[in-house]
Amino acid sequence: MSGTIRLNGEDQPWSDQSLRDLVAGAGVDLDKGGVAIARNGEVVPRADWAQTRLEPDDRIEIVRIVRGG
Repeated sequence: MSGTIRLNGEDQPWSDQSLRDLVAGAGVDLDKGGVAIARNGEVVPRADWAQTRLEPDDRIEIVRIVRGG
């Protein structure tokens, strides 16, 4: 099967992987906090990232919280 996903507003080729794999491949440090993921407009709890598989046409938003004063 082929297709695309939309990652932070940009089309990407779809591949059968988990949200955790996608985030790690996007260069996000998974050992640090301050990261949230929404799939098709719904926040996915961090505990579910490894079990949540990407599907063609998914819309994924990765949000990094920036701390500072």
